[in-house]
Amino acid sequence: MRIALIQMNSRAGERDENIRRAADFIAQAAQEGAQLVVLPEFFNVEYFPQYRDYRYMDYAESQDGITTTHMREAARAHKVWVVSTLFEMERPGLYYDTAILIDPTGTIAGKYRKVHPAALLSLEKIYFRGGSAFPVFRLEEWTVGFSICYDNLFPESCRCLAIEGAELIIAPYATPIDDPWENFLTTRALENGVFLAACNHVGQEGEWRMSGKSMIVSPLGKILLQASGTEEQILSAEISRGQVVDARRRFPLFRDRRPEVYSVIARPMEPS
Repeated sequence: MRIALIQMNSRAGERDENIRRAADFIAQAAQEGAQLVVLPEFFNVEYFPQYRDYRYMDYAESQDGITTTHMREAARAHKVWVVSTLFEMERPGLYYDTAILIDPTGTIAGKYRKVHPAALLSLEKIYFRGGSAFPVFRLEEWTVGFSICYDNLFPESCRCLAIEGAELIIAPYATPIDDPWENFLTTRALENGVFLAACNHVGQEGEWRMSGKSMIVSPLGKILLQASGTEEQILSAEISRGQVVDARRRFPLFRDRRPEVYSVIARPMEPS
């Protein structure tokens, strides 16, 4: 399968233009042979959780809104799978950071809501709540899952996806931090025997300069391709499920797991 990551800059207050540019990138990626095209986290707007301002709640849309509608049209027009993203309004007062899998007919084939809203440099927790599951989805012969941005700092996220059968983990990003994310992303791929595709914003957005450096990592934890830290770019590679099989034969981690002794991981943090 050929996968393409759309590393792009999202301009402040220009949702419709950002959507149009994303659709153009999808068209170009499809023309170059991509079967799966991935967009960054919140690609349709600038990364707004760097600010505390409830006016940004107006950026939220339902999955039937203009952003997802246009991405469904792009997927259908170019006959490609698309991973779109959204500041999703489930209903007034209930919001999520959502990745949406769209099939080549323009049908929504799956949806993941970010489990770990970030609260390091950003203020995501004041805008949306975390999801509560790590679903996986069929994409042709592949099983895929999503782990959005800050999720990847929690090894449990990718491990849950791998246990459920994920062979490819797609990681939409919006971050200005380029170190040490290469280290933990390559580790997430290696320790789970999966391809990991991380797609980031790039360039100035508000007060933050987004770090780019989108990457595709092999199931052996090797960076196959990495984008610029300063430029918009389509990053594209051919990946094979056979490489997942080979990696898991070399490192049979699932054979050697001992889940019966890991109960401390799921123990409540509050003292009894």
